[in-house]
Amino acid sequence: MIAEQPHGPLDGYDEAYASDGVPRAEYESVLGALGEIDLGALRRRVWSRMAAVGATFGTQPFGVDPVPRILAAGEWQTLAAGLRQRVRALNAFVHDAYGERRIVAAGVVPAHAIDQAEGYEPDLRGRLPAGAIPIGVAGLDVVRDVCGTLRVLEDNLRMPSGFAYAVAAREAVVEALPAGVGAPRHDLAAGVAPALARTLRDAAPHGGGDEPVVVLLSEGASASTWYEHATAARWLGIPAVTRRQLRRRGPDVVALLPDGRERRVDVVYRRLDEERLRDDRGRPTWLAELLLEPWLAGRIGVVNAFGTGVADDKLAHAFVEGMVRFYLGEEPLLQSVPTLDPSDPAVRARVLADPRAHVVKPRAGEGGRGVVVCAHADAADVRAAMAALEREPEQWVAQETVALSHHPTVVAGGRLAPRHIDLRPFVFATRGGETAVPGGLTRVAWEAGALVVNSSQDGGAKDTWVLR
Repeated sequence: MIAEQPHGPLDGYDEAYASDGVPRAEYESVLGALGEIDLGALRRRVWSRMAAVGATFGTQPFGVDPVPRILAAGEWQTLAAGLRQRVRALNAFVHDAYGERRIVAAGVVPAHAIDQAEGYEPDLRGRLPAGAIPIGVAGLDVVRDVCGTLRVLEDNLRMPSGFAYAVAAREAVVEALPAGVGAPRHDLAAGVAPALARTLRDAAPHGGGDEPVVVLLSEGASASTWYEHATAARWLGIPAVTRRQLRRRGPDVVALLPDGRERRVDVVYRRLDEERLRDDRGRPTWLAELLLEPWLAGRIGVVNAFGTGVADDKLAHAFVEGMVRFYLGEEPLLQSVPTLDPSDPAVRARVLADPRAHVVKPRAGEGGRGVVVCAHADAADVRAAMAALEREPEQWVAQETVALSHHPTVVAGGRLAPRHIDLRPFVFATRGGETAVPGGLTRVAWEAGALVVNSSQDGGAKDTWVLR
């Protein structure tokens, strides 16, 4: 095993090695075992396993590195408490944004952060079902800064993906590693499926019964994350349906099941690219025509609920710590990566004066699309980003550049080399509270120095171990 040392843009926090090059305590046994085996062959076994179970992202294989990312039990407990607190505050914000807007009146969140959010749904103003948990499933993007502190980079609250890929990565990596490698760790699969099931069951309206009829609504096999849709449906024993299999019957929604029967639906778990209630011309979308009135009338539950995009907006991220203080009366346990609003002239001038110190993101972007890491972008891309910021400042946010932590990763030639990573842990919310499942999906950038780790931007994943 040959390990490259971090250099240049990889001068962030080293997850696996201390400053003297000695493995951190939780990594000693794993790194020691990896030093005795053919890493290229190990990587091929992991990828083969992922292919065998059909784990793809779109039409591409979902690549998983065989070196697991490891979190100590105490660090996870601290992170999990912060994640639960954050999701609780964000749920309160969604209700308030469509209700009294107390947080705007208090001067904590500006009105334009709500009204100009692409995910804001004006049709829901004053109508959001009072008992609903808007954000049932949250996938937050967490990074570690140069000091080793875990911070939230983004809040993904509409239809976050990745938990089924995390479970597949766990199975593939553990199967491929030599027997006995690693310390006792939490069982990811045993946490995810029950937590998701509780969230969906809890979303059933009154009268849904102990076993509500739940369906997963998807585009089907054409969806980029179809593997996760099919896997989640299998775990829960529920049908994965497309729009053609759902229809209105009076005030209710019914599903046409594979055996030809129709069943009244109690809960729809949305996993669609389509999510808006109105199209670009202001007309109701098919989704609104199918589900909106039954949902508002309390005839059906929807996970995640309509309207959560107002909290998923990148500008809302700038105010989450204030939301925690305002709604919960608590100090935030988990800090955000500082996010700036370029619609403020002073802020805009600051970013324009020093673009290379910032990352520029579209407020409504996802999957890393449109993100410009100015420190690493070419001059033409930086100029274009700054021009867009000046032209439509309300459509963008800026964040201070974070040197993401790096982790030993198997690269060409069977070598270990540092690659940047983040973590997407998952929180499942019910009326009884929030569950942060130990672990999540560690995402890795295959290219040396790359800071965008999304699968849609040529990224991969790692198994994430939380030690017991």
